[in-house]
Amino acid sequence: MRSIRAAAVGAVTMSLALAATACGGGSSTGGGSNDSPKTLTYWASNQGASIEVDKKVLQPELDKFQKQTGIKVKLEVVPWSDLLNRILTATTSGQGPDVLNIGNTWSASLQATGALLPWDAKNFAKIGGKDRFVDSALGSTGATGKDPAAVPLYSMAYALYYNKKIFADAGISQPPATWDELIADGKKISAKGKSVLGAEGGNVSENIHHAFVFAKQHGADFFTSDGKPDFTNDNIVTAVKQYIDLMAKDKVIPTGDAEYAQNQSVSDFAKGKQAMLLWQSASANLKSQGMSDSDYGIAPVPVQSGTPGTGTQVNSMVAGINLAVFANTKNLDGATKFVKFMTSDDEQKILNTAYSSIPPVKTAQQDAAFNTPANSVLKNTLATSAAALPQVASESQFETTVGTAVKNLFADAAAGHPITTDSVKAELEKAQQQMPAA
Repeated sequence: MRSIRAAAVGAVTMSLALAATACGGGSSTGGGSNDSPKTLTYWASNQGASIEVDKKVLQPELDKFQKQTGIKVKLEVVPWSDLLNRILTATTSGQGPDVLNIGNTWSASLQATGALLPWDAKNFAKIGGKDRFVDSALGSTGATGKDPAAVPLYSMAYALYYNKKIFADAGISQPPATWDELIADGKKISAKGKSVLGAEGGNVSENIHHAFVFAKQHGADFFTSDGKPDFTNDNIVTAVKQYIDLMAKDKVIPTGDAEYAQNQSVSDFAKGKQAMLLWQSASANLKSQGMSDSDYGIAPVPVQSGTPGTGTQVNSMVAGINLAVFANTKNLDGATKFVKFMTSDDEQKILNTAYSSIPPVKTAQQDAAFNTPANSVLKNTLATSAAALPQVASESQFETTVGTAVKNLFADAAAGHPITTDSVKAELEKAQQQMPAA
């Protein structure tokens, strides 16, 4: 999921509970139709540096689709801070768009509402078949054993972006491979008067992504095998504390980043104010802010020891955007054609190049445009060392509650309050108490 989003906290849990009980827009009308065959509404997520950037990327492609099919697509680019609540409201009211982008980590939660069109074998056949998509992307499309609730559109992974000049000035010859190395490098960078590592401590979604990876590196999961929240086990507490300690104890994340929530850390990195950044597929964003790709390098996110891989060597969540269709669309055939168009090889190359993401479509991913050094790191991470966030119905609440707990802990660290095992566990316990009963 795109990391610039900061999911709205207040109404998410209540909205999702209502959505689940209402069974969503699809079931409220008895399914889709073709009553409005000449138009589609499309909610696109804010992938670029601004909504205007997204419109410039998407509108020419939508015009192309209209020329091919005669179907006009009404585009709305929705900020990440609004998107989940907008979708949840639509699932309860039945008044949603025809097609929409969803963060891939929301797939199982939105699937549970019944509002989205299931992508069974028949529907996949209409867009060229399920086997066109890479396995890692399909792993974040809904609960195991159920037909996917959405189709992969953009694939992303976290990487470590580092400023070559700042590294050279500090006498650092290569990017850190472990967290201990990153902390040691941070001391050299700080001695030269530069900020070390950017973070978005006020961004709920960023927080959960990193907390999830640290948990994996400590051999922990936030849910038990039967899907029950397990936020306070010792390894989870240790993992979250290690992440917060990058600010509280190790002093590599600036205290001011506790309030960052909307791309500020990316801007700091692009302006040469900080040495390192953990981000999803950041190249296009950095370019739009004036940073040349020759000014920075890209490396895998650090692990505890050794090299990235599976198990405790996981260093990214499987990030990405999925394309979903509301089950009560009034242009079912047109929506299916639109999904086929957006996941075609040609469009996958155009769109994923524009957003510096990786095509989840196998044949498009093999294009030379995605074999740059930067993309090689991202592709290898997705293939070998990324894990999908829990595909459980309460995933959205998990993101909100635990992401907010991490936000609160960053605020405490920035204020100079001690970050202890007990204080971390207390925040996670509050998060677990807010989760719905299994």
